Amino acid sequence: MRWLILGALAGLLIVYPSLLAAVGAIVAALLSKPVLVAFGVGLAAGARSPRIRRWAL
Repeated sequence: MRWLILGALAGLLIVYPSLLAAVGAIVAALLSKPVLVAFGVGLAAGARSPRIRRWAL
């Protein structure tokens, strides 16, 4: 699914070169907000960490 989205984005950027500036501005705006960056890093770390299902007795 991720590759389909990236392929669609690449196709749009090839067809409409002016979208590159818009996508760059959106990415820069998102990365300039430390709360959003920290939330994204937390989501990525939480998805990869093992879950404790029950207490060991």
